[in-house]
Amino acid sequence: ALTGCVAGSGEGGPSSSRVFVVRRDQDIYIQTLRKLFNESHGIFIGLQRSEEELAGRSRKAQLVQVSKNYRSVIRACMEDMHQAAISARDPALHSQYITQVSILSAMELIWNLCEILFVEAAAAGLLLLRLLDWVRLHVCDVESMVREVLSSENPSKHELFWNVVDVFVLQGRMDEARHLLSKEASANPMSVNMCKILDDLMKKMPVPSLGNTQTLTEMELKWQHWHEECQRCLQEGTFASNSHMESICKILLGDEDAILEKKELMTTWYHFLVTRLLYSHPTVKPVELQFYAQACMDLFLGGESSPEPLDTILIAAFEFEMHQVIKECSIVLSNWWFVAHLTDLLDHCKLLQSHNLCFGSNMRESLLLEYASGLFSHHSLWQLGVDYFDHCPEYGRAYLELHIERIPLNTEQKALKVLRICEQRQMHEQVRSICKIMAMKALRNNRLGSALSWSIRAKDAAFATLISDRFLKDYCERGCFSDLDLIDNLGPSMLLSDRLTFLGKYREFHRLYGEKRFSEAAKLLLMLMTAHIAPCSFWMTLLTDALPLLEQKEVIFSVEQTYELMRCLEDLTAGKSDKQKFQDDDVENIKVEMLRLALARNLARVIVKEGTLEGS
Repeated sequence: ALTGCVAGSGEGGPSSSRVFVVRRDQDIYIQTLRKLFNESHGIFIGLQRSEEELAGRSRKAQLVQVSKNYRSVIRACMEDMHQAAISARDPALHSQYITQVSILSAMELIWNLCEILFVEAAAAGLLLLRLLDWVRLHVCDVESMVREVLSSENPSKHELFWNVVDVFVLQGRMDEARHLLSKEASANPMSVNMCKILDDLMKKMPVPSLGNTQTLTEMELKWQHWHEECQRCLQEGTFASNSHMESICKILLGDEDAILEKKELMTTWYHFLVTRLLYSHPTVKPVELQFYAQACMDLFLGGESSPEPLDTILIAAFEFEMHQVIKECSIVLSNWWFVAHLTDLLDHCKLLQSHNLCFGSNMRESLLLEYASGLFSHHSLWQLGVDYFDHCPEYGRAYLELHIERIPLNTEQKALKVLRICEQRQMHEQVRSICKIMAMKALRNNRLGSALSWSIRAKDAAFATLISDRFLKDYCERGCFSDLDLIDNLGPSMLLSDRLTFLGKYREFHRLYGEKRFSEAAKLLLMLMTAHIAPCSFWMTLLTDALPLLEQKEVIFSVEQTYELMRCLEDLTAGKSDKQKFQDDDVENIKVEMLRLALARNLARVIVKEGTLEGS
């Protein structure tokens, strides 16, 4: 995209005639622009939550303050970028920073004008004051010259003295211009009288003021009388002997040619526009701006150069073509930040209500979706994008669902952050998807506890069963459980799958056994087998676990329980063919024989015990 640049930011600033080629959507990767994205996010959220019930002046003042807050962030970033450019040793990096300073400067210039015309909607009188402030803030190329003259020992003798006086007059800075004229009067007795008359004209010049209660008609009458006085001085040749003062008097009269002669000092056509309005039509109404703007641009450029994109945007603003301003900025600027936030602000001003796009979304939402989508391509700025999607009522939810699934879950911490966002918004499908992805990653890294935790969170019964089997397999191989804290605290989660239930209960059996609560452990072990909670492949392990209980001094299993254990052992061995039995290793056969012996011995002991109890 091509972007024209506003007059630069002080000494060594970029020229207004340069054109830069910028790659779209690359700005989010520029470290120094992080402040712009982060701080404007807070302003955006504050605006969405602001009191829309406020009416009239209160609401307008609130919106103007929001606009100024956005501009202050742009200017802070511009200053940071300017400092980075000064300290950059790499020429390519320096050039990149200067380009960004230029773009940010153009953005603030456009935003400031939109604030005056659309947000504040300054009326006649106040409008000119705002435009003067706008020009003084943004036309900075002459400031180095002003500093040079003012810091010299004898300013009135400096070769650029009259240029500086002209700059002050062109910008309506009358007090500063009069201060310099006094220096000329002190240094040159011959010009004292002329300086006094010119000073008097400047002092009397009627200018609208914020606290002034006079009507526009009164203001126009005063200005007309003052204008006639300036005209009389010129006609009488009061300043004929001093071309500089005569030129200034012509400027005060709004002489088009005299103002254009100072083209180099104004640097831009919009400075020329505001100066011309100041001295020819100070009570200009907003609707009249478009006629002056186009004429001033044509006169200033004079056919020597064609308008740049920045000029086109400013003209569209002066013509109150808000949609055209947004459209041109979307094409020209290198990111969606500007148009998204400006459009949102204008929408809150109730200025874009009637404009819907052909595909159903309104302009505000469309641009916010584009901006937020760009943020999601960044490894950390995506978190800001979530809030922007939240405030897009039409398609925000759908966009968020699509983009959040594409976030690379590099770490468990990041996954938990994404998961929390999804859970807060009841995005159940995305919650399951994230948990499954993390469970698979943990399983591949043999982190069974983490894998089980994620699968429980995903409520994925099949995957929980798979991981439970891995836990049981590990137990068979190692003789102990890993991740005991997790298994001990499964709680109701163990009901997710039969295998997980078995894992939890089997671990509970081991805990009871470790606490020497043998009777409870025996009941639980038997229940796991008779209720068919345990997989058949694990029966031999369970029966083997019963051996120490069968060999205890105190009889633990009752007659019925012992018969149940015998039946389970026979069911296990009966299910195997003779060939399988022959292929089973000797250890397995020894286990079976030991179990049979222990069960028979236990049965004998329990019968004797129960018979003795009955006899007594």
